[in-house]
Amino acid sequence: MRSFTLNRLLQLVGALAIVAALTALYRKIYPAEANHTTIALTFILAILAVSTIWDRVVSVVMSIAATLAFNYFFLPPTGKFTIADPRNWVALLTFLVVAVTASHLATRARQKAADASARQREIERLYSFSRGLLESRNVMELLNRIPVQIVDAFEVGAAAIFLADKQKVYRSGPVVPQLDTESLKAIMAREESVIDASNGLCFLPIRLGVRAVGSLGISGQILARQTLEAIGTLVAIAMEHARAMEQVGQTEAAREAEKLRTALLDAVTHALRTPLTSIKASVTNLLSNPGLSAGQRQEFLTIINEESDRLNRLVGEASEMAQLDAGEVELKADPHPIDHVVTAALEHCRLALGKRPVSVHVAEGLPRVRADVERAREVLVQLIENANRYSPPDQPITITAEAAGDFVVTSVADRGTGIDDQEQALIFEKFYRGRDQRYSVEGTGMGLPIAKAIVEAHGGTISVTSQRGRGSVFSFTLPIERSRPGPVEAPARAAINP
Repeated sequence: MRSFTLNRLLQLVGALAIVAALTALYRKIYPAEANHTTIALTFILAILAVSTIWDRVVSVVMSIAATLAFNYFFLPPTGKFTIADPRNWVALLTFLVVAVTASHLATRARQKAADASARQREIERLYSFSRGLLESRNVMELLNRIPVQIVDAFEVGAAAIFLADKQKVYRSGPVVPQLDTESLKAIMAREESVIDASNGLCFLPIRLGVRAVGSLGISGQILARQTLEAIGTLVAIAMEHARAMEQVGQTEAAREAEKLRTALLDAVTHALRTPLTSIKASVTNLLSNPGLSAGQRQEFLTIINEESDRLNRLVGEASEMAQLDAGEVELKADPHPIDHVVTAALEHCRLALGKRPVSVHVAEGLPRVRADVERAREVLVQLIENANRYSPPDQPITITAEAAGDFVVTSVADRGTGIDDQEQALIFEKFYRGRDQRYSVEGTGMGLPIAKAIVEAHGGTISVTSQRGRGSVFSFTLPIERSRPGPVEAPARAAINP
């Protein structure tokens, strides 16, 4: 208040100084050129100029001061506040009316311009505020962001939101005593906005339709009632939008979960049906034909044994996939040469590969990798078996290992039919099987996802490069063991026929 009074006083002094300066100009410097019309117009122009920058009180006081100066110094008899010629009374009154009216109009125009500018700023703030609100698709995130965004967008001191269904207050910062929970609850119960200018407080209910669902409190600055109502509407719309997006997300998640369950059942059913059919047929033959020869009985028993192993492997893959998804598998990672992994994988695949040519190229002087050998072998076995399964029997498989930065990259290349670009992004998804092989080649679609989970658990990555009709190259990385670098023993570089 004191600074406002001082500012007003300085403005009045400035306005009177302008009147005095113009009077001195025409009395002392150019007395011969001065005439009543020129003087009056000069004073009016000065009053208009002052009205555009200062308020109405200052411009009215300046108008009165200019009228008195015009009378005293320029209308005869000069030096007195009297007028000899009646026509000068008309001129003086006209000057006074014109000066006051001009100052009033200029002040009104300036005020309207200021109001329009303020309204434009508020609209820009509301637009920025609305954009920030609609970016959030989570209700809890939105409720925590709204008070902070109100403070940032409208430059207020603090903001708080109370929601009836959660019985909780969300704030922009520390608790402000004026924005306590009881005050916010009272505003929601009254369902009326409250503006306390003396304390710099604004309260308003938040409505969804005609029903109040909460309240909003703002401190530190008084906002226009229209702005407050717009904020309340935007907050309600944003909350409803976030709730709708959450419901859509939940519905989509439920749909995806249902698709996943269907895919799992389809994959498991398809994978289990073949070995069960073979086992059932073999057992039926053994039971219904007691006169079978020893060789025939041995053949059926071998089928039962092999298909039982196959069933056990399928169940093991499903269990392992579940454990990897749940993060329940612990790796026993130690420093190992990569060719230990390659040798173990080839030994495991020896019977499946048969007479297929296999070439192994491990770069010289490779550092050790930090890995769980059994798990890393499982990854490489999966890639070798896939290459064997999806490429012609006379085509070779090439296994390579080389260093790349902080990792060792192991690759398995085949000369099969290849994978198109769209499927390359899907083959590491659970239960996905290629369109061309899902019915011609047996499998569950769990092998590559398991391999991917194991590699990522080591801190590595797995990828594929493929071209239709030319074959595929699957690669995975394992981190180098920095504490014990050092080269490994002589690498395997020979062509192998397991």
